[in-house]
Amino acid sequence: MIFFYKGNIIHENNKKIDLILTDISIPNEDGLSMSKRIRELDEHIPILILSAFDDREYFMDSISLGVDGYILKPLQIPQFIKIINKVVTKLNNEYKLKQNLNILHQYQQLTDKSAIISKTDTNGIITYVNDQFCRISKYTQDELVGSPHNIIRHPDNPSTLFEEIWKTIKDQKQIWKGVLRNLTKDHESYYVDTTITPILDMNDDIIEYIAIRHDITDVMNPKRQLLNAIFDSEKPLVVLLKIENYDNIENFLGKEMIEEIDKKFAKMILEKVPKNCDFDIVYSLESGKYALTKDLKNCENDIDEILDDLKTFQSLINTMSIDLGDIEYDISAILSVSYNGNVFENAKLGIKEILRNKQKFIVANYLSEQKHESAVKNITTLTKVKKAIAELRIISYFQPIVNNQTEQIEKYESLVRLVDEDGSIISPYFFLDIAKEGQYYSDITAIVLQNSFNVLQNTTMNISINLSALDIEKYSTREELYRLLNLYQDDANRIVFELLEDENVHDMEVIKEFITKVKSIGVKIAIDDFGAGYSNFERLLEYQPDILKIDGSLIKNIETSEYSLAVVKTIVTFAKSQNIKTIAEYAENKEIFEILKSLDIDYSQGYYFGKPAPF
Repeated sequence: MIFFYKGNIIHENNKKIDLILTDISIPNEDGLSMSKRIRELDEHIPILILSAFDDREYFMDSISLGVDGYILKPLQIPQFIKIINKVVTKLNNEYKLKQNLNILHQYQQLTDKSAIISKTDTNGIITYVNDQFCRISKYTQDELVGSPHNIIRHPDNPSTLFEEIWKTIKDQKQIWKGVLRNLTKDHESYYVDTTITPILDMNDDIIEYIAIRHDITDVMNPKRQLLNAIFDSEKPLVVLLKIENYDNIENFLGKEMIEEIDKKFAKMILEKVPKNCDFDIVYSLESGKYALTKDLKNCENDIDEILDDLKTFQSLINTMSIDLGDIEYDISAILSVSYNGNVFENAKLGIKEILRNKQKFIVANYLSEQKHESAVKNITTLTKVKKAIAELRIISYFQPIVNNQTEQIEKYESLVRLVDEDGSIISPYFFLDIAKEGQYYSDITAIVLQNSFNVLQNTTMNISINLSALDIEKYSTREELYRLLNLYQDDANRIVFELLEDENVHDMEVIKEFITKVKSIGVKIAIDDFGAGYSNFERLLEYQPDILKIDGSLIKNIETSEYSLAVVKTIVTFAKSQNIKTIAEYAENKEIFEILKSLDIDYSQGYYFGKPAPF
């Protein structure tokens, strides 16, 4: 039984009504009148009318009221069940539709709060924006709706990007995804991760476009922007500039002044950069580095002309200064260019190469690929070294050092070798520097030291052992040296430590203390490769050597090079004045040896007297 109470339809037990079944003839009121009142309160509740009257007027009135079934008496059970099933199906569909609409509404609320949403018509005119869109763009809804979408377009976006977008969403009717740089009403840049989808009707025709975006401005640092620009280019060219001595400038001038230099230098780059390639953005990276990039397919000139223009540009930059108010700072910048391979990584490695070799300009194509190949070789070499140490295949060879006056052997230099698995002998040139970068160098040094001191017991000759700053500075190696010298203290006066040229001295005081201590027990100190290294004369004061080994690069040319001859004469004259003995490396033939004797060099070492060999 149903009741009407204060304009509502209620069940006698206050339960929800799913279906109303009524007869045309009911007490106090006919079924059609009641159905009309029900429809005024609820347009959707299903109504079935039973009637014994097969009357057209009743039937038409039922249709106008929107009833769900008009059933004639006597009641036919199959017909009744069929109508009931239709009503149940309708109820289920309506319930699912309401449920889906409710979920969709919640999704819409969530998306509306977390994303930047807009809709445009087929011509790109904005028809809807949400609050997030207004917040980030700083435009009002009234300013945006009715305007073309390029109202927020940043001028730095290439036109080809939007051609790609329209081709994807309009011609192909596909979803486009990517990063866009937009411009606020205040002309501030912001970046959005964007998805644009075409909305199609039943005929597969586009009726509008919906775009959903997320603000990624905070994560779009200059490096990320640069990498995106490179990714979007078909033939990317990268130019990397670095202000020389930037770290010193930063320490000297302070953070605020450095920021001013960064800003003004970036502006200077854009003003002076070659116009034929139309660089329009300077990416300010860390540590005084700046980048330019462009797609070579958009450049007017060929690559050789572009490189010439960049060199001219660099020369121009290096003649300029930055006005900092009270002072002017003269700019000096190095420049690395790459247009093949992994261009950004290449350009970065190019900067390192410039600094290492004291250059100004480099074309750095394929450096990262070469570095990868080198890394693979290094790993292979380290594996080989590790195995050789474990299998006792690190050995020592000894090369004789001859007294030039008597032409008799008085010393041997201990030289490390690696015996490969096939029995071949490998020179330290192929593995020792790589071992320094790994954990095995100290193991090699320990083996060489033990081999050398063992030989000391089997000869009356002096034994020269090469030591690097790395060896001496390492506590465990230093202690092993002291242990061996104490063990063989009676023969310590026949030990010579040849100190290798090394730029990576970290603690000169430790080295000086070591030299003083070992010299006090009779060990002699030699400076190896003298005359070729960057700091030999400076190290003379620090090391106070007993012996100078003249570098082989001077000796091998001494027959034909007046310069080499003059340098060697100078070294010998200096050594004699300081009572320092001299050894000439690379005495390869009789002619060289005769010159060495005539110069009054004390000792010679080279293939003329003997190659390195097992003792």
